[in-house]
Amino acid sequence: MKKKGVIGFLTLLFASMLVLAACSGGGSNKTDSNPKEEEGDKPEAEAKTYTFRLAETHPIDYPTTKGDIRFAELVEERSNGRIKVDVFPSSQLGEEKSVIEQVQLGAIEFTRVSTGPLAEFNKDFGVFSLPYIFDNDEHTWNFLNCDMGTAMLESLADSKFMGLAYYSSGSRNFYSSKPLNSIEDIDGLKIRVQQNKINMEIIDALGANATPMPYGEVYSGLQTGVIDAAENNHPSYFSAKHYEVAPNYILDGHQRVPEVLLISKKAWDGLSKEDQELIKQAALDSVEFQRAEWDKYEKEALEAVKKDGATVVEVADLSPWQEKVKPVIDNYRDEYKEVLDAIDNARK
Repeated sequence: MKKKGVIGFLTLLFASMLVLAACSGGGSNKTDSNPKEEEGDKPEAEAKTYTFRLAETHPIDYPTTKGDIRFAELVEERSNGRIKVDVFPSSQLGEEKSVIEQVQLGAIEFTRVSTGPLAEFNKDFGVFSLPYIFDNDEHTWNFLNCDMGTAMLESLADSKFMGLAYYSSGSRNFYSSKPLNSIEDIDGLKIRVQQNKINMEIIDALGANATPMPYGEVYSGLQTGVIDAAENNHPSYFSAKHYEVAPNYILDGHQRVPEVLLISKKAWDGLSKEDQELIKQAALDSVEFQRAEWDKYEKEALEAVKKDGATVVEVADLSPWQEKVKPVIDNYRDEYKEVLDAIDNARK
């Protein structure tokens, strides 16, 4: 009987242990975990670090490139070195249109681009290519800083970009290997334009022949006679040395086409809200610096090309030029009515 009693007691004890093990969750490792690492108590993960690329068409000493560099400095400063933006000037990462496509895909994170070719990716930006819609630099910036200008930057999200800020680019003017003294001299010329439908229509309206061509090929195109003329602002005319092969520059100011600092939406969406705000503010804070650099370089460039023998012609009366291209504006007035109204209001 004793033996049976001991066996019964041991059996009961073993069964009790099994029940207790089952109630405590048997095979779980929770008892070995650090209580601080339980859900809801985990320490915040360290903020991510990034190294981004910014593609720039112009050389290192150009005002837009200087604006890019200032933007990159502000981002690195304000993120305590956690976010770096490496600027690649002089088309190292490709020509403008190709770069826009790569930014759209997320292969390159940032670029600074003219609103001219950008219109091929977002038609709203075609309005900036319309001729003579801005009177001067002040009028341009009154519009860019208004609600409509901001809304246009935000609309780039539909094209897989995020518009961060506008940069200055002055006015665009014609230059040629042939004499340019009046609107009559434009007739019949082969003129390089950016890949943009409105630009080509303007050239046609002026009686010339529009020739789309990458920016990097303009010098050789002028030199070899593939094109007779091109159009751009003072700094580009000087920095690309186009004045060497096209020493006739006429200041008609047919366009004031702003630049845009962009980030790929793919890269943007991968950032925290705090990092998005940091990058956006750094872009906006770089604008004043870029505009000042632009104004300074614009004056220096015009003086330099004159000194090197370029003939610079002022246009006393723009009305014949405006009259010739009026049909182009009329063709797009309904499409861009809201923006054109806002541009008109920015004169006040």
